[in-house]
Amino acid sequence: MPKPTKSEIDADIIDSAAALFARHGFDHTSLQQIADAVNYSKAGLLHHFPSKLSIYAAAIDALREHVVAVRERVKAMPVGIERDRANVEAALQFTYDWPGVSALSHRIAENEPDGDPQLIEIGLILYEALGIDLKNPKDLSMERIVRVTSAFTGLGISALQAVRTDLKREWRDHIAQAAMDALGHGTR
Repeated sequence: MPKPTKSEIDADIIDSAAALFARHGFDHTSLQQIADAVNYSKAGLLHHFPSKLSIYAAAIDALREHVVAVRERVKAMPVGIERDRANVEAALQFTYDWPGVSALSHRIAENEPDGDPQLIEIGLILYEALGIDLKNPKDLSMERIVRVTSAFTGLGISALQAVRTDLKREWRDHIAQAAMDALGHGTR
């Protein structure tokens, strides 16, 4: 078995730590817990990241980079079914690839308005990717906001459950269709 690369090791540390941050909160997650989760000594962990805060920042950066990349990829598409499908597929794949970071991102809904401002900003970028500008209240559709929030919250929780039960392949199409249904693109 090939030895993991530094970037693979770092990704494992980031995702494992993000899962702990999501479960216990930043303040209640210790460096030792993170080291234990990735089978490293505390010193070995600190060789990769100088602090718990730097690991948290890396998790937030991974999430931000993802949503910004998706927003850029879909911004030329008209708001509608194809743009929504592209967002759903990207969110589903990200959750499969980064389940810990994805679990952390769900803290947005749980902690707002007192949540991490960076996570709130990332949520706003996701809404932009779906054609919603929360800064322009006169053009807001409450139905669309509720549909998007419901679709992506449900997608995230379902995809995390698929990861936990090792049913990613079996559930993928069902999760994507449920999200599209919630967005109003169901097959009737």
